[in-house]
Amino acid sequence: MQNTIFSRIKNVDRLFLIIVIIPTIIATIYLGLFASDVYISESRFVVRSPDKPASTGLGVLLKSSGFTSGSDEIYAAESFIMSRDALAALNKGGRFEKAYGAPEISLFDRFNGFGGDPSSEELYKYYRNKISIEHETNASITTLQVRAYSAEEAYRINAALIGMAEAMVNRLNVRGRQDLIRFASVEVEEAKARAASAASALSAFRNSQGVVDPEKQATVQIQMISKLQDEVIGARSELLQLRSFTPQNPQIDVLATKVKGLEREMEQQLSLVAGGSKSLSSTTARYQRLQLESQFADKQLAGAMASLQDASNEARRKQAYLERIVEPSKPDEALEPRRLRGILATFVLGLIAWGILSMLLAGVREHKS
Repeated sequence: MQNTIFSRIKNVDRLFLIIVIIPTIIATIYLGLFASDVYISESRFVVRSPDKPASTGLGVLLKSSGFTSGSDEIYAAESFIMSRDALAALNKGGRFEKAYGAPEISLFDRFNGFGGDPSSEELYKYYRNKISIEHETNASITTLQVRAYSAEEAYRINAALIGMAEAMVNRLNVRGRQDLIRFASVEVEEAKARAASAASALSAFRNSQGVVDPEKQATVQIQMISKLQDEVIGARSELLQLRSFTPQNPQIDVLATKVKGLEREMEQQLSLVAGGSKSLSSTTARYQRLQLESQFADKQLAGAMASLQDASNEARRKQAYLERIVEPSKPDEALEPRRLRGILATFVLGLIAWGILSMLLAGVREHKS
């Protein structure tokens, strides 16, 4: 009987044996005897942000309800799930290594199945093979799948990962809100300092010059000078009449003295308005410059405070959040490996490879002959 089997094997094409039979036997032995059952836990989520532009139909639908997908936060969440930080959080106390290195898992499937001193990079590569994440761009839905060798571990890791992703999105919110408000607050503080400095300079100038508002004071001075001019003109006319009609009138000297006094007072008032470095005209120029600086600083302060209010509103409005569409599933059946399909796939691929190689070898032999 054995001789018959061996004789039949000898008659089989060696190429067919190597390309088709042996791989199929290996796949059958591995999938039938050694491969451990794999449980898959799946969850789905979206990251929504109220102010992101909508570009898809679902995005328009979400935006019509006040929300759109937060693409930046989605990619950040996905990147975090596949990161070493996420693995480090899962592997606290070596829990991840224990879950995937349990002795009931086959040597070919477990982490560090053949012993040795595994590095963190090897663990990370193993982790990336067990975690898959897919993002549907049109619907902005992210699907997270975790493969483990027990249903409880698959569920636990999936729930932990989606929880950490949610916490990471919240941290981004807090950081973004703090940055927005901090920058605006710095602007407000700087504007306050400039406004206080300008107001202090204006107040010091008023105290040093003894005036509150040179422009208004100059107006009063000019009105006073105009009144003095009227009195001078009136006194001169009256003096001229007395000298013309009653040259001996004793009031002429009194009136002449009055005219001189009025003229002297008018010149003094004129010198206060214009002419000297301490005149109101010079004071007004410096006062206007300081007043303009103070008004400009006040406007800057008002603008900075409005920006701070806008930043606070924007920070509240920009909050993105992770919405769980499908909670992590707890599988009650191992979905992988698909043993029969794997064996058939190995056989079919072997056949295809064998056919191609056979034709190539036949062509080569024909070319040589």
